[in-house]
Amino acid sequence: MAIEMKVPAVGESITEVTVATWNKKEGDLVKLDEVLCELESDKATFELPAEAEGILHIVASEGDVLPIGAVICSIEPVAGASIPAASVVAEAAPAAPVMQADATPAPVAVAAVPVNHATVLEIKVPAVGESITEVTVSVWNKKSGDSVKLDEVICELESDKATFEFPSEASGVLEIIAESGSVVGIGGLLAKITVGAV
Repeated sequence: MAIEMKVPAVGESITEVTVATWNKKEGDLVKLDEVLCELESDKATFELPAEAEGILHIVASEGDVLPIGAVICSIEPVAGASIPAASVVAEAAPAAPVMQADATPAPVAVAAVPVNHATVLEIKVPAVGESITEVTVSVWNKKSGDSVKLDEVICELESDKATFEFPSEASGVLEIIAESGSVVGIGGLLAKITVGAV
């Protein structure tokens, strides 16, 4: 049975994403956790990993705008691929403890990936005005490794005329890229947030 891969929920304020780039083609054989494509929201870019091993069938093309929960692609498991083969070995040879030890983690990993797989969001400087081309990171309210919540203020940014607070775009673990005092252009990378880390 084909496994449908859908747009993950990456934050309460994000309702849709754009398919930026496909790293694989229709009909390619993909592996578990291999990056299939990149998705973009209005402020962040993140990678979508394969939830199983098999043949890729692309549903959404590059440039398509998809709501959260929409099907991006499907993966058709292939006979003889490592995951299905491991399941067969476990059923055919229950008396062989060594074979079972090797086979057991495979189906567990497949079930866990959609729930526990961490997604990394890139947090970029938003467009704050046509005349503003860069901002300075004034102060970080959080440090790398801190857990942050959606819409929690994580730093303050300054332009030549204004200072504004920058809220987190998702709940997760913060990794600071641009330190305090850094000058970053519009669209430049400020930080990354790992969503769904266990």
